[in-house]
Formats: sequence, C-alpha cells, structure tokens
Amino acid sequence: MTPTFNRRLVNAADAPQTLHRRYSNAVEFSGAQRTLYISGQIPTDADGTAPKDFESQARLAWGNVERQLNAADMILDNLVKVTVFLAGYEYRDENAKVRWEVMGERMVALSTVIAGPYDPAWLIEIEAIAVA
Repeated sequence: MTPTFNRRLVNAADAPQTLHRRYSNAVEFSGAQRTLYISGQIPTDADGTAPKDFESQARLAWGNVERQLNAADMILDNLVKVTVFLAGYEYRDENAKVRWEVMGERMVALSTVIAGPYDPAWLIEIEAIAVA
C-alpha cells in the first residue's frame, strides 16, 4: 500500500551532516494513522537457519523486515526509523552497501549499534518503526 502521509527530512545546518551516508538526522511525518513497531528481525529463515556470511545475513534480516511490513499492508516506503545492530565494526561498510541496495533513495532516521548478538551465529539484527 502506497503511503499517504507527508514526509519531511530535517537536518539542522549547524549539526553534523548525514545525507552522504543516505540517512537523515531526523524525519518528520504528518498525516499518518497507523504505527508499526517491528521487533529486531534476525538473520534466519522460517526454519531458524542463519547463513554464515554477513551479506546473506543482512539480506535475510532486511527480507524479514519487509515480511513484517507486508503483513501490516505496508512497504519499505512506510519506514520512518531503523536501528541496525551489528556483531562487530568490521561489518559496517558491508552493512551500508546492503542497506543502500535495499533502501535505494528512501531516507529514514537511522542508528547503527555495535552490540554482542543474542545468538553468536547472528551478525546483524534490524528493528524498525513504520507509519501508514
């Protein structure tokens, strides 16, 4: 379902600029009627199997985010805030590459946190907030 709300990127001129990293310091939304809070989506398939490599895990975690959006009749355009948890700093660039491929030109508020994973086999987890 195509979003019917208004989106405005907010980037204070006297704060660090982030647009070159393809996210916004803040995003203002108006006219939304529903909010979806997506719990951390893990890099496993429905059977609980996680790929070994980071890129496959990242794509699977993003796919799981999309599955939750679709279940709520939403799409990636509805995302307003994304938090990515990485198992280590070494995944930072590969994470950005996959996120840029998945999100394209969509701008959201974004945080990336280096944190020990709940399961040692997981290299990434993604939580998000969407509105419609």
